[in-house]
Amino acid sequence: MAEAQPRDLDSNASGHEDHELDKAFSATLARLTNGISPVALSMAYLDWASHLAAAPQRQIENVRDAMRSSNKLLQRALHYAAPERRPWDLVRPKPTDHRFMKPEWETEPFNLLAQAFLLGEQWWHNATTGVRGVAAANEAVVEFSVRQVLDMFAPSNFPWSNPEVLQKAFQTGGENFVFGWQNWCSDLLQLLASSAPGTGEPEFVVGKTVAVSPGKVIYRNELIELIQYSPTTEQVRPEPILIVPAWIMKYYILDLSPHNSLVKYLTGQGFTVFMISWRNPGAGDRDIAFDDYRTLGVKAALDMIGLILPRRRVHALGYCLGGTLLAITSAAMARDGDNRLRSITLLAAQTDFTEAGELTLFINESQVAFLEDMMWERGYLDTTQMAGAFQLLRSNDLVWSRVSRDYLMGERVHPSDLMAWNADATRLPYRMHSEYLRNLFLHNDLAEGRYAVDGRPIALSDIHTPMFVVGTIRDHVAPWRSAYKIHYEVDADVTFILTSGGHNAGIVVPPSESGHFYQVRTKLADAPYLGPDEWQRTTPRVEGAWWPEWIGWLNARSGRPCDPPSMGVAGVSDDLPEAPGDYVHT
Repeated sequence: MAEAQPRDLDSNASGHEDHELDKAFSATLARLTNGISPVALSMAYLDWASHLAAAPQRQIENVRDAMRSSNKLLQRALHYAAPERRPWDLVRPKPTDHRFMKPEWETEPFNLLAQAFLLGEQWWHNATTGVRGVAAANEAVVEFSVRQVLDMFAPSNFPWSNPEVLQKAFQTGGENFVFGWQNWCSDLLQLLASSAPGTGEPEFVVGKTVAVSPGKVIYRNELIELIQYSPTTEQVRPEPILIVPAWIMKYYILDLSPHNSLVKYLTGQGFTVFMISWRNPGAGDRDIAFDDYRTLGVKAALDMIGLILPRRRVHALGYCLGGTLLAITSAAMARDGDNRLRSITLLAAQTDFTEAGELTLFINESQVAFLEDMMWERGYLDTTQMAGAFQLLRSNDLVWSRVSRDYLMGERVHPSDLMAWNADATRLPYRMHSEYLRNLFLHNDLAEGRYAVDGRPIALSDIHTPMFVVGTIRDHVAPWRSAYKIHYEVDADVTFILTSGGHNAGIVVPPSESGHFYQVRTKLADAPYLGPDEWQRTTPRVEGAWWPEWIGWLNARSGRPCDPPSMGVAGVSDDLPEAPGDYVHT
């Protein structure tokens, strides 16, 4: 394995050895709190409560707001049958809040219940924000956690206060509750059997219905399988494409079903495509370092491509954490005079983590130490902790709406390939994840020029390779304004696209799908900087998927078509399996 960043994970900040009893206690506590540090949470509340206690005028304002809202609600309740009454005359749900969007919620008394809940939610938001002296990070933690608790008690979550559920029960004679119980039992059984790898959906089987683009594993080491896909055109562009997916997800997000596979689309446009498939780590891989993903991953893949296509430059694409790794690799290559990259594409990837959205609520010294102790016991971060963190970011959409639909309404959403892929979770090695959280999230070393590769710091400003960067409007993992910071970090031409959708659905957007739109603009390396808000306001909107825009950008930076290369290297690739390989099944 490659040399790790210079930090001893078994020593605390003062240099003393951590006691194993302390780690074991924290790990046990983490199982009870689902990985959330109670110390970090209590310190945030102490900061907020202490400053609020020292602000008597603010307390008076909070009381006045509560009395004003209560009086409005009381008057509304006394006159709810008045003919001039209109739904949502006190407070209206936000456009992104889908809990009360159905017309059933406009009838009484359910409309009154919903407005009472929304008024309470509004009051708590005002009470937990804007308190003078509270640290911004602590304020965000308090507001977020209070919102999570309130969401549990939304009237949409209970059968007797949800008009949609009551109507369904009346129509089916209560059969929806029987189906809901069956759905709950089915989910419980699937959860208990979650140790088995796979999508969990019989309709979507890796290698049969998803990840079916023809190709071959041409290289394997202890961390990756490198897949080379078969050409589908008589001639191909001379520059191949290397795709670096994140290892917090299975690679085939970019090779789902044939109708929405980015791999199939690229080969159909005349490109030779290589894809990294990461091995899912276990307890024995606890010491895999973040830098191992660079050396055994991106660097090894580029070296192998160089054997197949000598002296050919490469279009490199990185998705999510794979994009962060690609940016690190590109900066190190630029520093060392390695010019093998013809272009760099980053999809929903961050290089500066100071504004990484609500995900940063889980990242502070106390929380990172807590996670380290939890991972220390197992040797990796389990799939449940990773999935739980992402679900919290969108609890209304991913948790409570499902509770209402699956268990109260007794319905099921027809599974999709994207849903099946999302259920095919991965683990993260102890050492790598700790280095990732500390060096990138907590200390922001990459953006601030302190991140070291091979013992020397790298700088993103050394990158002069043309870049194509994609952000998505509703990204809760890598907010687009965070991804937009690449404009002033690198010394290169940057074409930035802001597309509709979220972290995954905004990336997997084949041209055949309708309802998508994007904005695109190129900033030359020596052009003045334009802030994200002004960029969004002044950049024209284009209807359709962004994939064809990227193809045009790649074509402008590629040579004339030529004959396809050989599949792999004789003597190295001979005994390796066909795509999708073996590591995707681990």
